[in-house]
Amino acid sequence: MNTEELNRALVALIEKKAELHTLTYDDARYDDVEEALHDLEDDFNEKYGDFLEDALDKVHGDLKSDTDVLLPTAYLPSSAKTAPSPKEGVWVDSEKYPGKEARITLVPNPVRLLLTVGKTVQQELWKA
Repeated sequence: MNTEELNRALVALIEKKAELHTLTYDDARYDDVEEALHDLEDDFNEKYGDFLEDALDKVHGDLKSDTDVLLPTAYLPSSAKTAPSPKEGVWVDSEKYPGKEARITLVPNPVRLLLTVGKTVQQELWKA
C-alpha cells in the first residue's frame, strides 16, 4: 500500500467535503461539488476500502465493539488540518469505555484511526 497516495486521496476527499459544507443548497456550484465529492468517495472506497476496512475491523475488535464497521468514508473528520472534535467520526459502542461516547475518525498526515472519548481522551488506534 502506497501510504503517500492514500494520504493525498484522503486529504482531497476531506477538503472536497469541507468545500461542500461551505455552500448552500441554492448555490449554483452545489450540485457539481456534491457530484465531485461522491465520485471521490466512490474512487477512494474502491481503491482503499478493503485495506481500511481490515484496519477498521481490527480496531472494532480491539475495542470489543459490537458496532458495525462502515465504509471508510463514513469515518472522515470535517477538516484535514485540525484534530477531530468529540462529535466527529463514527460512534462506537465499546466495552472498554462503557457509558461513554466513543468515536473513531479516519485522519490524514499520517493516515491513522483515532479514538475520541468525550472531550478528554484522544488515542491513536492504528497507523498506515
